[in-house]
Amino acid sequence: MYSVLTGLGYAVPDRVLTNVQLEQMVDTDNEWIVQRTGIRERRIADASTATSDLALAAARSALADAGVSAAEVDLIIVATVTPDYAFPATACLIQRELGAWNAAAFDLEAACTGFIYGLGIADQFIRAGTYRTILVIGAETLSRITDYTDRNTCVLFGDGAGAAVLRAGEEPGLLGLEIGADGRGGELLVLPAGGSRNPASRETVAARRHYIHMAGREVFKFAVKIMEESALRVLARAGLQPGEVDLIIPHQANARIIDSACKRLGIGRDRVYVNLDRYGNMSAASIPVALSEASARGKLKPGDYVLLVGFGGGLTWGAAVIKWNKEAKHD
Repeated sequence: MYSVLTGLGYAVPDRVLTNVQLEQMVDTDNEWIVQRTGIRERRIADASTATSDLALAAARSALADAGVSAAEVDLIIVATVTPDYAFPATACLIQRELGAWNAAAFDLEAACTGFIYGLGIADQFIRAGTYRTILVIGAETLSRITDYTDRNTCVLFGDGAGAAVLRAGEEPGLLGLEIGADGRGGELLVLPAGGSRNPASRETVAARRHYIHMAGREVFKFAVKIMEESALRVLARAGLQPGEVDLIIPHQANARIIDSACKRLGIGRDRVYVNLDRYGNMSAASIPVALSEASARGKLKPGDYVLLVGFGGGLTWGAAVIKWNKEAKHD
């Protein structure tokens, strides 16, 4: 039994925050942001929109794309670092709103690699014969934990959600997958307060420790190296060479990271799908949103080999190879 991707969907907020608008908020400028990151704008959720709202919209779209009813879903996995609550799990909120009463539901937290981690878990359940239909969602409202007085981080992040339906099938779909972590780099990308180590207090709020803190240079070096290494390992497991990949969907963090990693792999930019210029870094949502958008734009055809690769806080990383079996579609 194999895991086959049968449906995709995504949702992003309507509000666009451009680099020019950020110039009015913090000491930065459009040219600097574009040169350093490749980002020109990002989407920001309004005050009434939570992570579950974006995740629900993406989930409904993916289920419709797959032609699957909520009653058929056996498991819901939500990858996020910005859940609605510490508990209940955001996945349980999605189950409630979908009416997916036959599904188990839980959240996982692997930062920007969360969606690939979710695919790996779903694949194991399907291959074991435990479940036949699994909904995997990556969803974030990073604007809630972004410090808009910090020019080094506030230009990077945006909000959104992407979802995928995996079902048991007779033909190979998910050909190879790797997930990994190195906790020695955990403090390089961290939300310092709000957990049991540093509970919320007047002091933590005053020190702005409830926002993302990142050692950008160190994370950059880690990302370029691990994306190449992880991609090569997972391609080898799938019996493929980099030249056989039809499309790469990398984590949408930084254009320079993507370009450097692809250069090391010997893969041209024409085979890389990039949308970070319009959405920025959406953490666990970045890869599924890009994959959904690429599918909707007809960038994939049956038989194509798709490589997903990413990295994130933890530090974590992951890569997956998919043999595309969905019919080409267009917006």
